[in-house]
Amino acid sequence: MSVATKQLEGGCLCGSVRFTASGEPTGVYWCHCQSCRRHTGAPVSVFVAFKPQAYTVTKGEITKFDSSPGKTRRGFCARCGSTLTCESLPEVTLTHFHVGAFDHPEQLQPTRHYFVEERLPWLHTGENASSNR
Repeated sequence: MSVATKQLEGGCLCGSVRFTASGEPTGVYWCHCQSCRRHTGAPVSVFVAFKPQAYTVTKGEITKFDSSPGKTRRGFCARCGSTLTCESLPEVTLTHFHVGAFDHPEQLQPTRHYFVEERLPWLHTGENASSNR
């Protein structure tokens, strides 16, 4: 499958929200920030970044919440609460989808770490992805 035709599908736990992303993501990475931990309830998040024009919501709607007004907007399913997206504000240049929202997350391996200074000291990811911060 060529880069131009690659399709990745995903959605929320209850199926109310579905999306399709086309082409290669701009990145797949671990995020260790406290805000992501609180949003997901997990010790670390893995995001898959796409330009806004590279994805389409095919069913339902992603509900958005400005978790850090003017800085960060997070998306979720209003019905089941599934964590779906994160976007930096004020201008959204990338939409970061949580890897677990994809139907086949095994195809999306993280290659970088962000906010490593906030990494929980007991968390060991067991891989050699490079650090960005």
